[in-house]
Amino acid sequence: MGVVSMAKDIKKVHPDDVVCYKVGAFVQTFGKDAYIISYLFEYSLRDAKENVPSCGFPKRAISKVCAKLEQKKINYVIIDTRNNYEVDEKFDNKNLNTYTEILEKAKKYIKVKKRFESVEDELLEHFEEKDIIEKLKRIEEIAYENRKI
Repeated sequence: MGVVSMAKDIKKVHPDDVVCYKVGAFVQTFGKDAYIISYLFEYSLRDAKENVPSCGFPKRAISKVCAKLEQKKINYVIIDTRNNYEVDEKFDNKNLNTYTEILEKAKKYIKVKKRFESVEDELLEHFEEKDIIEKLKRIEEIAYENRKI
């Protein structure tokens, strides 16, 4: 059974925890947990096997990730895939867990970010058109209209 399949089963046991999987020199997260990690750390979000989003980071960053999750009061579990998927570490905020609130923010952030990237791709595709500078100025006016002077 692959990591993604195991992740689905393990997530059933830890539905409100960010579940991180040590895989070689990296740590992987899947599904909703990947959204949270991507949002908090600006790590890339990718589609893994079975169309499940994934987000990874090097093992050397695990203490930084855990510290921020603890600061944000998000429960987490770290699973070692080489040790029969045993729990390596666990942090539990009990009823103070903010997993659900952060997940909602993360989903909104990822959705908006994808739309920004789509607009950026479209503008870059047409950068040679003579009215591109005018279009860009209009976008900048909208983007900067709430800035304080």
